[in-house]
Parts: sequence; C-alpha cells; structure tokens
Amino acid sequence: MKALATVTSLLLSTALLLIGHGMQLTLLPLRASANGLSDFMIGLSASCYFLGFIVGCIAVPATIARAGHIRSFAVLTAVMTSAILCAEMLDGWQFLLVLRFLTGVAISSLYTVIESWLNSQATTESRGRILSVYTFILLMSMALGQALINVGPVESATPFTLAAVFLVLAIVPVGLTRRLAPAPLETTRIRFGLLYRRSRSAFAGALLSGLVVGSFWSLGAVFARGYSESQADISWFISAAILGGALLQYPIGLLSDRIDRRKVMLLLCLGGALASVAVASSTGQSWHLGMVFLFGAMVMPIYAISLATAADVAQGSEFVEIGTSVLLLNAVGAVSAPLALGQLMSVLGAPVLFWAFAVLCLLFMAYIALQLRDVRAVPVSEQVPFSAAASEVAPASFDLDPRGPETNSSGPPSETPPE
Repeated sequence: MKALATVTSLLLSTALLLIGHGMQLTLLPLRASANGLSDFMIGLSASCYFLGFIVGCIAVPATIARAGHIRSFAVLTAVMTSAILCAEMLDGWQFLLVLRFLTGVAISSLYTVIESWLNSQATTESRGRILSVYTFILLMSMALGQALINVGPVESATPFTLAAVFLVLAIVPVGLTRRLAPAPLETTRIRFGLLYRRSRSAFAGALLSGLVVGSFWSLGAVFARGYSESQADISWFISAAILGGALLQYPIGLLSDRIDRRKVMLLLCLGGALASVAVASSTGQSWHLGMVFLFGAMVMPIYAISLATAADVAQGSEFVEIGTSVLLLNAVGAVSAPLALGQLMSVLGAPVLFWAFAVLCLLFMAYIALQLRDVRAVPVSEQVPFSAAASEVAPASFDLDPRGPETNSSGPPSETPPE
C-alpha cells in the first residue's frame, strides 16, 4: 500500500485515460461501419493504429526524455483527444487512417510515460504488485469504456464527446501531482532473431496473439454489428471477451508455473479454436456471450504465457530486449492480420472472422506441438514465476516486470537449445 500511495495520482490518470481509450477502440470501427466504409477499409484503419503503436514504441522515448514525463503526458493526451473529436467530425476514410495512426502513436507513448514512471517508484519487493494492479486497472478500465459507449447512438457526437471528456480529465491528477517525474528513458533494442533462438514457442505465441487479439480489437465490433444493431449488445460482446481474458489470466498463469508452458499454450490454441467456432456458430443464441467470454479466456492470456515462456530462457541482461521483441512482434501481427481478415469479411461476411481465428489457432497449435518433441531448455522447477501482462503496453513495462534484470540475473547459458 505504501508503494501504491506514491503513484495514486498516476494510476487515477491511467484509469481515466483507458476508459476513454477503451471507448474509442470500439466507437471508431462502429462509426466507420455506420458511414458505409467496407470491412477492408476498417481493417486497414486498424492496421494504421497498430503501425502507429509500433512507431510510438520505437521513436517517441527520445521526445519524452527531452520534454519530461508530465508535459509529455499532457501533450500526448491532447493529441488523442483531438484525434477522437476529429474522427467524429470528419467522415472520409483518408482522415480515419491518419487519425488512427496518430492515436496509435499517442497511446503507445502514453504507456511509455506511465510505465517508466511506475518503475521509478517501485522497489524490488513492490514491483510485481504494482505491475499486477496496473494490469488490472488497464483491463477493467477498458471494459468499463465498453459500457459507456451506450450513452448515445454511435452516429451521434455524444459517445465521442464523453470519451474526450475522460481523456482530458486524465491530465488533471498527473498535472497536479507534487511528486517528481522519473529520469529520462533509455532506448531498448528489438531482437526478433534472439527471441526466435531462445524460444520458438514464445515467438509463435506472440505472433498468434497479435494476429487474433489484434484483429478482435479491430474487427470484433464490426462482427457483432453484423448480427445486432443494438449498441448494448455490441458493448457486451467486447466486454465479455475482455472479462474472460482478465479473470482467467491468473489461473492459467498459475497452471503454467506447474507444467511445461508450451503445453499450456497448446491447450490455449485448442481452446481458442473451439471457442472461435462456437462464437461463429452461436450468434443470436442465449449462450453466445458465454462463448465470447470463453474465447477471451483462451486467446487473451496467450501473450502473457508467451512472455513468461520467453522470460524462462532469457538471461537477466536479455529480458528487456526479449520482452520488447515479444511485445512488438505481437504488434506486427496486429498490423498485418486486419488487412486480410477485413477483406475476407467484405467478401464472405462477418462470421468468417471467427472461422479464420479458428484456423489460425489450429495452425499455431500444430507448430507448438512440433516444438514439444525437443527437450525444454528450462525444467518446470526452474521456471520464472508467472506475472500478469497485457498485450497493449510499452517496452517500459519490462523494467517494471519482477522477472527483469534485478531478479532474473541468472539464466540459461547462451547456447541453450530453442524451445
């Protein structure tokens, strides 16, 4: 509690920010669909968002170091607020692509500000608890944002204005804090090759998470609108998936501490495939939301399990680089998949989204099953304890992760076989 008291203002700002962010993630695809844009164009706009996310992770830390954390938070939040208000006023697809790219840059940069600030206030003992609280706030705030989109029709300005209000209010607690901002950030290298050499299973899981979960964020609301015009139904659809991922992440993580994590990933892929088929087949049924909850419970923890698998085989000095590679590989998947799946939805209809998820999960399940033939580099007894993780964060979160350099200084030798 003493550690959390030092970051209360920042966590309150984070909650307000992510309520507004959660609203815009669903509002923008719905408004685009209402304006008659094709599913392909909506998928393209989502790819622009995740491309902006990658750019923000790589390019903006230097800007934050120059301007300072508090001013950067205020400026970036102003950019996000302006983008969502302009998205409400400007209907053209060209504007949508640019505004979603800017939103991606801004939110990834805001995550960088928040996570580096949290890390500066954390001790070795409190780091894991602060990360858990931060992850919980992130997921619950975005779920709350889904409920708030029902304040008015998506064709009106009301939900966009409310989202903008939450974004602006997020500046207040940070702007009034008397605590010192952290020291400037250091740039982290991206090493996809090192990640692949250390753990092919973690590499595959990170990519699968981006392909499936990124596409769900991009096109899930469009799928839901294909069978229901009710905004309440659509918000419950997105919320059910988020809650499934949030509530079952810890139980699944604890299971992965006790058995080979590759087997847990294989089970999640199988469960994700079955749940995807159930979601695609149950539209209009009373048990549909239950299947959406199960889908979120299966696919959303894949990122955290992939990160834990990578942490098991990372030497202490490698963890931040490998974790950053897991995060950005997830984002690469989220950039690429909506383009193809949006086009498929335009041609074959909305249900093809979840049939495609089922195929992707089965393909990656087969790949991970092949990895089980190799002896794992790290015995189950030597696995690093699981820690909660959300896939939409910034590389700075790995400085906060208790599996980082301060606690994971020992590790497998550099020539360990891949998993």
